[in-house]
Amino acid sequence: MRVVALADTHAPRSWRSMPLRVAEQLADADLILHAGDVCVPSVLRELAAYAPVHVVKGNNDGPDVNAPETLELILDGLCVAMIHDSGPARGRLERMRRRFPEADLVVFGHSHIPLDESGDGLRIFNPGSPTDSRRQPHGTVGVLTIEHGVLREVRIIPVS
Repeated sequence: MRVVALADTHAPRSWRSMPLRVAEQLADADLILHAGDVCVPSVLRELAAYAPVHVVKGNNDGPDVNAPETLELILDGLCVAMIHDSGPARGRLERMRRRFPEADLVVFGHSHIPLDESGDGLRIFNPGSPTDSRRQPHGTVGVLTIEHGVLREVRIIPVS
């Protein structure tokens, strides 16, 4: 299963329409995870043209973005949790383990800083932002390959 993860698209300020390099990554996605700060529902409609989308609410998402604060999914046997803001970097792994005790992977956003970290039987992953990279050298998305309950590959892909 090929899953594309993204967060913090911040439309329409940073995402006026689907960036070409994001669309290239979505072309063969089986599923899309958006870790919040969509800001306008039209982004979700654009994404859904490629694959089913699961989204959590970000701190900049208004009431027109219909999404839960957290989400837990089983993707090809892997338990994946999502949240927008995972809190401060210090203690993040332990905090996410307490928040999502059954999760194998937690996908989050908010900081716009790509991160792939593991510990205590948990992997946490922030794909960064494809359109609002802030102090990062590139906008990014994440690509996850899941096979029979195993996270086979995790990549952070520059898209700007």
